[in-house]
Formats: sequence, structure tokens, C-alpha cells
Amino acid sequence: MEVPAPEGTRDPVVIHSGNEARAVLLVLNAGQRMGDHQVKENAWVTVLEGRVQISAGGEAVDAEPGTLVRFDPDERHALASEEGARVLLLLAPWPGEGHFRGSTSPSAGEISSADVGTSARPASP
Repeated sequence: MEVPAPEGTRDPVVIHSGNEARAVLLVLNAGQRMGDHQVKENAWVTVLEGRVQISAGGEAVDAEPGTLVRFDPDERHALASEEGARVLLLLAPWPGEGHFRGSTSPSAGEISSADVGTSARPASP
């Protein structure tokens, strides 16, 4: 599936948003990074294209397409890409407990990069 994303930005494109989860496409251009941050939801980060350096908890992973990493709620992490990348982010449940949007607002607007989960840990199958 081809999903258009803004050029030259790391702004998120919300693909799906409901009570169960939120799916977000992130585009990192060459040299862009999302500094250390956290989310209130369980977060799964999947690299779709390019390479992404994912760091958390003092560890770092050089992730290529197909890499899936999971973060617990409030776990701090960072993403960076030297060459540019497309990343799929899944957040569940949406919104998570303690999220500023509140647990009763399933389709509240788009998230910012500051909204987007921290030790780099491959997801369990």
C-alpha cells in the first residue's frame, strides 16, 4: 500500500485510529531524528524502508526493513535515520491510560512527534 507522506518532515500520518489502536506512518528524511521521548501506550515500531537507529535504555539497534521493536508505556526511546526511512508505529490501546487526550476520545486529532514509545527490544512473536 502506498501512503503519501509530507516531504521533508517527520510529521506523522495517521492511517487508522480507534479504541483498540492507532497506526501511524512516520517519514524520516536523511539526517532526521526524533529525540528521546515516550508515549502512554504500548508501542511497536516497524521499519518499512531505509535504516533507522533505535536507541533506548542505554542500548541501540541498527534497524533495517522488517525489524520490529516493542516499547512499554512510558519507556523512553529515540529514532534517527542517516539515509532516510519510513516507519510504521502501532500504539495500543489508543489512547493509553494517562494520555492527555483521555481514554474516552478514540479519534482525537493527529499526534505530534513528541506523542510518538524505550529500550530497543525486538518484539516477541
